[in-house]
Amino acid sequence: MKAGLLQAPNVMELRDVPDPKREPGDLIVKVRAATVCGTDIRIFRGRKTAGVRYPSVIGHEFAGEIVEADAEGPFRVGQRVCIDPAIPCGACAYCKLGHENICQNLTAIGYEIDGAFAEYVRVPARALATGNVHEIPENLAFEEAALAEPFACVINGQEKVAVGPGDSVVILGAGPIGLLHVKLARFSGASLVIVSEPSASRREAALIAGADFTVDPTSEDLRAIVLDQTRGLGADVAIVAIGVPALADMALHLVRRRGRVSLFAGFSIGESAPLDINLIHYSELILTGAFGLSRIHFERALDLLARKRIDVAPFVTHRYGLPSIAEALATAERGSAIKVAIVND
Repeated sequence: MKAGLLQAPNVMELRDVPDPKREPGDLIVKVRAATVCGTDIRIFRGRKTAGVRYPSVIGHEFAGEIVEADAEGPFRVGQRVCIDPAIPCGACAYCKLGHENICQNLTAIGYEIDGAFAEYVRVPARALATGNVHEIPENLAFEEAALAEPFACVINGQEKVAVGPGDSVVILGAGPIGLLHVKLARFSGASLVIVSEPSASRREAALIAGADFTVDPTSEDLRAIVLDQTRGLGADVAIVAIGVPALADMALHLVRRRGRVSLFAGFSIGESAPLDINLIHYSELILTGAFGLSRIHFERALDLLARKRIDVAPFVTHRYGLPSIAEALATAERGSAIKVAIVND
C-alpha cells in the first residue's frame, strides 16, 4: 500500500510499504479521511517526540471502512467506523483513578502504532476490547467523524475549567481547535465569547462559529477590550488554543479574580515562558493544562456531531489525496486552511 512514511524529522515521503497484517481480533480499516492536526506538524518538525518512531506512519484523526475483521467479532466488513486513537492500559494508577488520558502506559494510533496517513490502518484487538472503535452514523461524513478526536480533546479541556451557562470566555487562537472551543463554549451556555486571532480570515471564521467579538492582537488592546466587555472584571475563563508560550502569561491577565485559565495547546519541546505568579496567588487563579481525551469524551463528541448539535463540516476547507501528503502538510502548517483532510476514494 501507499503511505506517508516519516523517515526522520522534516522527512516524510510517499512510499510503498507492506500492507498491515491482521492478527486475530484486529481490524484492517481503509482510511477514507484523515485530518491533519497541529500535533502532526510538530511531530513532522521534530518538536514532539513522545511515542514517535522512525520510520513510522503518523496521523491520528481518521475514519474509514472496515475491510478485514474476525467473522465472529463485534464489527463486520463494510462498516463505517472512526477510532479513538488513545488506548489506555486500564491498570495503572491513573487509569484506576479515572484519568485514562494520562495513563502511564498509553499507546496511540499515529504514535506507537502506525497511523492513518496511509491507505490502510491496523486497529489492534486491544482497541476493540477497550471500546475505542465506533460505528459512524449514516448521517455523518467520514471527514466529520475524523474530527471527533480533536473535538473530544476540546471537551476534556473545557471540562477542566468548567465552562458553563453565563460564563464569559476568551479564546486565544482561532485555528481548528480554537473554533471548536468557540462552538463548545457557545453550546455550553457561555454568554460572551471573545476570540483573539491575528488572521483576518480566521477571525471571520470565529464569528461564523459563534464568537461575539474578535480581536486582532497585533493592532488592538485585547485586555482593554475584555475588561470593557466584562464590566472591568475580566473573563471567567481564558483558553490558550495555540502553542505560543507568551500567551500563557497573557491569559492570566485576561481573567477576573478566581478566574480559570486553560493551557490547552501543546507546546514544543523545551519551550517555557514567565508567569506572573503573584497574580496567580493574590487573585486565586485556577491554572490547568489539558492533555488528550478519554473514551467518554470521544463518545460525547461523536454523539454531538451525529446529532448535529455541533456542526464541523465547514471546518474542512482543503482536501488532498494521499499522493499529495507533502502539500497537505505544508498547507496545514501555513495556516491558510482551517482544517486539511487527506481523503481516499
